[in-house]
Formats: sequence, C-alpha cells, structure tokens
Amino acid sequence: LSGGKLAMERPFRSPHHSASMAALVGGGTRPRPGEISLAHHGVLFLDELPEFNPAVLDSLRQPLETGETVIARANHRIAYPCRFQLISAMNPCKCGGGGPGQSCKRGPRCAADYQGRVSGPLLDRMDLHIEVPAVSAADLVLPPPREGSAEVRGRVTAARERQRARYQALGVRGVRVNAHAGGQVLDEVAKPNADGTALL
Repeated sequence: LSGGKLAMERPFRSPHHSASMAALVGGGTRPRPGEISLAHHGVLFLDELPEFNPAVLDSLRQPLETGETVIARANHRIAYPCRFQLISAMNPCKCGGGGPGQSCKRGPRCAADYQGRVSGPLLDRMDLHIEVPAVSAADLVLPPPREGSAEVRGRVTAARERQRARYQALGVRGVRVNAHAGGQVLDEVAKPNADGTALL
C-alpha cells in the first residue's frame, strides 16, 4: 500500500548487499516482512551477489521453492508470501576484471574464491546463467535489434496464457504458471515424447 492505495505496478526491490537476514527474508523483534515479501509478484534484484553474506543468500533457498517465508517465534508463527523473480548480477572476480585487455592480478584463484561465496544449491535454483562480456566500442555502433520489447512481451504473454489454460484444463487450483506447479503436476504435463526420451 502506498498512501492507502493498492499498488497497480509490480514491485521492484533492490536491497544493498549489506542487508541482514531479517531485512531480506523478514523477522526482527517485532516480525515484519522482508525484501522478498515486498517483492511478491515482482522482481528482487541482487547486485554484486557474492558481496552478500553467504548465510543470508542461503536463506533464500526455501522461499524460492515454496513461495513463502515463515518467521517462527516462541509464541507465534507468521508466513509471508514471496513469489518473486530473482535477478542477480556479479563480476567474474572481486577485482571486477575480465573485460577486453583486462586480467586479474591474482589470477584464476581470485575468480574461484569470489564465485565460491555463492552456494551451489542457490545457483541450482536459478534457471538462467548468462555470461555478459564487456561492451566494446564496435558494439556501440551496431544497429538496434530486430525484435523489440513489444514483440518479446507479446511472446511472453502468449506463453503465460498457454500455461494458464493448461492448468485450468487440468483442474489444478492456484497454479497459473509452470513455476508454481508442484513436482507431480510437472511430471504429468512435461512427459517427454519418444524423440525427447531418445534425446535425454
């Protein structure tokens, strides 16, 4: 709520890497929702991902799977919804090197140590990992892409509508997209055909 009115836009939250566990997942002496619940049905952007405390990052694992965070105290228990899209960014190493003509003075160990601050189980919960090379001067004069944001939005909207219709036809309540479907439901709707099985 902002000024007593319902928000009409999806939230975008971008906490600083110094955020505590209570700030990110919720809690405190008088429990309040954290950034992941404030990002419900929106985007949580974590810039400089390895700079976050590793224990704080690992506290995201269960909420990413279940879509809720549970704050337990001696005399009560509170569950906050937190279905959000997690987007994060990081440099290849602490020095920020890796661009054209740049090399880290500490070598590969710097990158391994830096990237090792993010646990494997958390990385497993991220669907896409994209390495983005530094932009060169030549890249700046390239023509614009043929497919713009409006065209991409149309494809995404059509895909979400197919998912909604699929789960409605199956009679699965409370599920509109693949990300919200449980394992048994996904096993049913994502059975590979003969060609898919052969490929696997």
